Amino acid sequence: MLRRLYDGVFDLARHRHATPALAAVSFAESSFFPIPPDVMLAPMILARPERAYVYAGVCTIASVLGGMLGYAIGYFLTDVGLAILRFLGHADGLDHFRQWFAQWGLWVILIKGLTPIPYKLVTIASGLAAFSFPVFMAASVVTRGGRFFLEAWILKRWGQAMLAQVEKRLALWSGTGLVLLVGLIIAVKLL
Repeated sequence: MLRRLYDGVFDLARHRHATPALAAVSFAESSFFPIPPDVMLAPMILARPERAYVYAGVCTIASVLGGMLGYAIGYFLTDVGLAILRFLGHADGLDHFRQWFAQWGLWVILIKGLTPIPYKLVTIASGLAAFSFPVFMAASVVTRGGRFFLEAWILKRWGQAMLAQVEKRLALWSGTGLVLLVGLIIAVKLL
């Protein structure tokens, strides 16, 4: 079963509509969608390493554009933005987000944009806090580009060797990945 799922992911990564789908997921993840683009980006880079930086560029551009939508949701549609954040487990309220950005400002975007913490939290919270839009955009380009291009570089450089190890021990790596994912979700919820 794992092997079929694994092969299916790589078939999708090679599909002619994979790049537009990657752009759509990257855009949506920055404002409302729960799945990060890395789930598509990594297999696409591993399937076609020569296009690694093209895929990273697509992810970056789409993510920054989606971040604009997330910012707009927080800024113009406060109730919708707060509802999305509550749904994601961050019901701290509008005053909390404004205080957060007043204290940390640009660092919130720079640090959170590089991490696996859902970027939509940063984009919507930036809009809720009425954080400077030009600074938000510049930080988004730096952090999202940094994250996706670093991922592309790592996978292009060492991806095939990692892929060979994963294929040898697919069940072990799947179990390890699942444990890490659950641990990450628990850690994010506790923070």
